[in-house]
Amino acid sequence: MQIGIVKGTVVSTNKAEKLQGLKLLIVKPISIETFEEKGDIFVAIDAVGAGEGEVVMCVGGSSSRQTSITTDKPVDQSIIAIIDSVELGGKRIFEKFK
Repeated sequence: MQIGIVKGTVVSTNKAEKLQGLKLLIVKPISIETFEEKGDIFVAIDAVGAGEGEVVMCVGGSSSRQTSITTDKPVDQSIIAIIDSVELGGKRIFEKFK
C-alpha cells in the first residue's frame, strides 16, 4: 500500500466495457514520513468516493482488484481509503480536519 494525494481526474468516454462507470483519478505518491510528493503520478480507480486534494491510500497489482467495484476488472491501481489522520512515532503528522 502507498499513500498519495489526488491531483486530478481522467475522463474517458471510450474504454473497455468492464471500466464503464468507474471513476479514474490521478494520484501523486507522497512520503508517509514527510508528506512531500515523490515518485511518478499514476491513474487509479476510485473505490471510495475520493476527490481532488484528498490524501488517499492506494493498492496495486492483484490487490487493486479486491474491492467490490473492481473485482474482475482490468485495473492495476485502486484507491481504497481516504485518510483522515496519520500518527507516526506518537506524533500526529497529518490531520485532514484541522
